[in-house]
Amino acid sequence: MINMQRPTYFISQPMLYRNNRNWYGYKKIGGKVVSKKSLRTTLKQEAESWLSRMKVSRQTIEASKSFADSEFLPGPAIGWLHKDAKVLPYDKPESWEAIKNLNCPVHIVFKNNGLGLVVINGEIPEAMLSTDSTIPIIGSLAALPAANLGDRSFCDDHGIDYAYYTGAMANGIASVEMVEAVAEGGLLGFFGSGGLGLAEIEKAIDALTERCPDKPFGFNLIHSPNEPKLEADTVQLYLDRNIRLVETAAFLDVTLPLVRYRVSGISRDDGGQVVTPNHIIAKLSREEVAAKFLSPPPKHFIDELVTSGELSREQAGLCSLIPLAQDIVAEADSGGHTDNRPALTLFPTILALRDKKQAEFNFSQPPRIGLGGGISTPWSAAAAYAMGAAFIVTGSINQACVESETSDNVRAMLAETRQADVAMAPAADMFEMGVNVQVLKRGTMFSMRAAKLYELYRNYSAIEEIPLVERKKIEKSMLRCSFEESWRKTKSFWRHRDPEEIERALNNPKHKMALIFRSYLGRAAVWAQNGDLSRKIDYQIFCGPSMGAFNEWVKDSFLATPENRKVATIALNILYGAAFLRRCNYIQNMGISLPENLKRIKPLKLRQVLEYLK
Repeated sequence: MINMQRPTYFISQPMLYRNNRNWYGYKKIGGKVVSKKSLRTTLKQEAESWLSRMKVSRQTIEASKSFADSEFLPGPAIGWLHKDAKVLPYDKPESWEAIKNLNCPVHIVFKNNGLGLVVINGEIPEAMLSTDSTIPIIGSLAALPAANLGDRSFCDDHGIDYAYYTGAMANGIASVEMVEAVAEGGLLGFFGSGGLGLAEIEKAIDALTERCPDKPFGFNLIHSPNEPKLEADTVQLYLDRNIRLVETAAFLDVTLPLVRYRVSGISRDDGGQVVTPNHIIAKLSREEVAAKFLSPPPKHFIDELVTSGELSREQAGLCSLIPLAQDIVAEADSGGHTDNRPALTLFPTILALRDKKQAEFNFSQPPRIGLGGGISTPWSAAAAYAMGAAFIVTGSINQACVESETSDNVRAMLAETRQADVAMAPAADMFEMGVNVQVLKRGTMFSMRAAKLYELYRNYSAIEEIPLVERKKIEKSMLRCSFEESWRKTKSFWRHRDPEEIERALNNPKHKMALIFRSYLGRAAVWAQNGDLSRKIDYQIFCGPSMGAFNEWVKDSFLATPENRKVATIALNILYGAAFLRRCNYIQNMGISLPENLKRIKPLKLRQVLEYLK
């Protein structure tokens, strides 16, 4: 119940006035003219006839006075409904279905000294005052389809129904099956190319091209500062196979292969607009990196592509008219590569930077800013859209789904995760640079063991310098073989991946030590993915705190069981819940309280959520 002191608002009888021989009618609410109409006549008799037809009954006037003085009053009436309109009691759970139905506009009205709901089916009831209009409208709740969340241009450009995509997870954990399931749900998914060889990536391209011939999908491009040839070869593969959309991750700077991908085939259409066949969605969390992706591709790279004959002079001129990335993900506290930035400060910072760069370069289509990292429930999604996110991205929760290319052991561990069960650990791909990734710490010692290896790498220049006691511990607990045997296995891997790394290691003992330590880090992810129980204590599982929030939300629901977690079901529940919460917030913004249990959104089976979304 609301007790608010507001000025009195009640209606008065319609009135007439004359101006330059023409008659006009007008109505007031609270002494303010709310409706004025030219009667298109100079005859007083015709004007009085209109006045008679529009005369307000005594009951209507009395009702308006009662309404104005009521303790329930959240504000002035914005209109009036017919006295026979069907009013659903506000305090009955069965009436709330109208609010849960996202596509159903609803009037909130005042009747019988209490609040009620009037469902608008097809036609908007007449809100003008008439003799039989005695039910005051105190607020209107517009339809809010989940498809309207975010920036509609993101959906239109990428050919999807909802401004939501599932981020890539390395080593193919974001699998072909996951990307396909997401596409079937009207969403966008990215295959996790990071950590895979070219043959494995091409196999995934073949599968998705066959399974999703008419649906959008993308592939990941992860920054590989230690393997620049792999990054360049991956870009070449994407260009050869007409992969038109990539999600970049972990980039510390712009690289030539990245620019080459973006500007390949740039041209003008018949209308003179710049057209770029290839699109980049850049995940990042640092302002200095964002500034580069929100700017045109660097000129020295463009000049290099012109010199090599890959761009014409005319094409080079067009490159200054586009941003390097049309879409940016402000990546907050996510699993894997992350700077642990808070979403509430990161997003507005990147958004302000976008506005600054747009003012500087005046792109024909301003870059869009989405939000990822920490989004795993309807509440976090609703907050992201409310801040102005053009789209949202999920990650950790998708690894827990049955479509992910990981083991049942990992899915079971993720289902038990709470928000504090994560830690930072050295990254295998950027080990020497001291870059960390966020991983699961509950049920595994990986984060502590990886940190120990990095400490030894920093303190010593060669394996032989490490104290014998420490070396024995590492051989026994982590490598489970001698350093010599581990080096033999490491050489075998790099002989196929990049033989130059072996040559570097033979000439640099510290680099040799790094490759052996990186071997443990890399294989820890494989052990987890394959479900090797003998190595469970060493599992490396990328995970952010959002996993704990998700588990708390789905507790005691069908999604509490790992076997029931399907990526499209989860995504559509988050979208539906976010839209529903937005409608609830609109009601609260009118000054009207909502029952707390109405806002306790529980996951729905796929059939149910589709009913609400359709």
